[in-house]
Amino acid sequence: MQHSDRETIEKLLRDAGLRPTRQRMALGGLLFAGEDRHITAELLHAEVTREGEHVSLATVYNTLHQFRSVGLLRELAIDSNKTYFDTNTSNHNHYLIEPDGDLMDIPSDSISIDGLPEPPKGMRISHIDLVVRLVRDDDAGE
Repeated sequence: MQHSDRETIEKLLRDAGLRPTRQRMALGGLLFAGEDRHITAELLHAEVTREGEHVSLATVYNTLHQFRSVGLLRELAIDSNKTYFDTNTSNHNHYLIEPDGDLMDIPSDSISIDGLPEPPKGMRISHIDLVVRLVRDDDAGE
């Protein structure tokens, strides 16, 4: 991680109320030093290991949940055994490319949702997680 990236990640963590530990800095550098990402804990663990950092999978999970709890990540439970973390915390929706398991953002101006139910008294809708599942067209190019 370059010095300027390191300073940016450290400030991001401190502004969120998190101490910039070695593990948080390593994981934050992979998550926040570039384009928005959709990542699982297992994939992030593999990346940080390739970088030569010694961070357990449990620490990766804990750190991702800490980042989510302070608003740095959005958690997307796609099915019962796969959870993604999204560095884009804005209210947006996703394509899931099956069976690869890759997520892509849906441009916000290309979708509208009508007919939402009125939430129960004392409640409000915070956001909507819409996942459009895609499969590859076997007939493409024929």
